[in-house]
Amino acid sequence: MADTSYMARKSVADIVGSAGEEGSQALSKTLGATSITAMGIGAIIGAGIFVLTGTAAAQFAGPGIVLSFVLGGIACAFVGLCYSELAAMLPVCGSSYTYTYATLGEIFAWIIGWDLILEYAMGAATVAVGWSGYIVSLLHNVGINIPPILAAAPGTVVKLADGTTATGLINLPAVLIIAILTTLLVLGTKESARLNNIMVAVKLTVVVAFIALGVFFIKPANWHPFIPANTGEFGNFGMSGILRGSAVVFFAFIGFDAVSTAAQEARKPQRDMPIGILGSLIICTVLYILVAGVLTGLVPYGELNVPDPIAKGVDAIGLTWFSILIKIGALTGLTTVILVLLYGQSRIFFTMSKDGLLPPLFARVHPRLQTPHLSQILIGTVVAIVAALTPISVLGEMVSIGTLFAFILVCGAVIYLRRSDSDASRPFRVPAVPVVPVLGILFCLLLMAGLPLVTWVRLVVWLVIGLIIYVSYGRHHSALRFPERR
Repeated sequence: MADTSYMARKSVADIVGSAGEEGSQALSKTLGATSITAMGIGAIIGAGIFVLTGTAAAQFAGPGIVLSFVLGGIACAFVGLCYSELAAMLPVCGSSYTYTYATLGEIFAWIIGWDLILEYAMGAATVAVGWSGYIVSLLHNVGINIPPILAAAPGTVVKLADGTTATGLINLPAVLIIAILTTLLVLGTKESARLNNIMVAVKLTVVVAFIALGVFFIKPANWHPFIPANTGEFGNFGMSGILRGSAVVFFAFIGFDAVSTAAQEARKPQRDMPIGILGSLIICTVLYILVAGVLTGLVPYGELNVPDPIAKGVDAIGLTWFSILIKIGALTGLTTVILVLLYGQSRIFFTMSKDGLLPPLFARVHPRLQTPHLSQILIGTVVAIVAALTPISVLGEMVSIGTLFAFILVCGAVIYLRRSDSDASRPFRVPAVPVVPVLGILFCLLLMAGLPLVTWVRLVVWLVIGLIIYVSYGRHHSALRFPERR
């Protein structure tokens, strides 16, 4: 008889019950719609807007990048509704790994957990490369010049001080920031609510200031043509370029899934969760559109293929003091994003290790620091190597396709649970099921279709590697399959 135990799934009742046992005393329902919306804005405003906007405009969409943000925002709206239902129904950790374990079974949970590495670890590497671009630009403003070849991945063409070009060797600033933040996480440094609020305020101030001042320096000629003619290759400008640009800048929206983790603390999840998720998405999408419009109006889109596009935009304005303030704000925002992504990756590994799908190493906690130190150091090392040697365009596409794939499974989980666990309590229900989840799936597939074939190949290779690890280790150590080993 065939072994189908890898299809076993966690009981929804058990998950909800364990959430109640573990969290009823620690978590109080104190968050309203406004607080959840602010949390969403803080999570979403970050890497995408400061890092990949210029790259996507220069390579794919031109000024039409604003339409790419519209398309990405629409896709996220459907997915966000699905996250709201699952977060309220399974308020354990808000992870799509947990959602998948409760619906499609262990092997799909493994796939999504492995896939989330692309969102968290590769996301941290992407942001670190952007951070490197901003710190190099800021130091240049104060008279300190880092050799371009030491701040770019191998094969990346950089411009030298004498006007000639060379290829990068290694991105040392990206390695440095990852090393510092990994050390902080190992030592147990945590973001307080007050620090988070300050970071949100800083990021919003930077974005709004860039829009408010930059609009007076726009050169309308830079917007023409708004949608550059396609070069004859799919994704290189034209309407297909807008689609590919949307798939790349989708990285800007991945933070919204963090909002779903607040469901257990929402006072009225039926009302507050959709308002918080959709409200933050709408606000951030509008800000993204305005930033993209101002940026492409300040700088010809062909010159924006840099890791620090906002810095290039403020340099075009010509106000040195404003340029320094904007870059400091961007660095502050990007630093917190890297910190959260590195933290999140270690916690996903921690959960998977507790489930037996990864070695106990990843769940080992330091007796004094109370942090998963070995896991955090391993993750930091790998992320630093990737950031040091990989161009930002490759990283951004991998993060986007991995996240879109995870979102598809989340939408599918809603449809599945409506049938398999129809009697389960749902504090928030997605309207018009299965229409809304299906639209979420279709929009994600549409954006994935906009990515180049090589990115799909990388995803397939990545998933195959993951399945080999699962077959050789995870399925033989699963806590669900072998509860007696717990």
